[in-house]
Amino acid sequence: MTRETNEERNKRIRREILTDAYTADEQAISWCYYLEREIAFPFQARCIEDRVISPLREDEEVRVVGMTDEVVSSREMFVLVEWMEREFGVPLSQLEVLDVDPDTREAVDDWHYWNGDGGRLG
Repeated sequence: MTRETNEERNKRIRREILTDAYTADEQAISWCYYLEREIAFPFQARCIEDRVISPLREDEEVRVVGMTDEVVSSREMFVLVEWMEREFGVPLSQLEVLDVDPDTREAVDDWHYWNGDGGRLG
């Protein structure tokens, strides 16, 4: 399997995920639907960076059990994690997936790309 280039990934995201999504809110909903459809929950993940909006610290591992019930932000996708006997939402961009199926890995990698230095429209 050849590694997808950023241009190819950008085109695929625009064609498969963001078709007819023009505003930031429409894009957020499209991403939410895509991630819910492609990610197989639960899975293990590792925190890759400290964030002010999350109690997780770099290198901590958590069990990701689903998406949050609502879109909290048009710039972030939040997933539910089990951590220290609690369940709460953290940014998906804060997590690296561990030992997941190819569809889950691709979906999370797509979000990391788009949310990071990728092809943001808004």
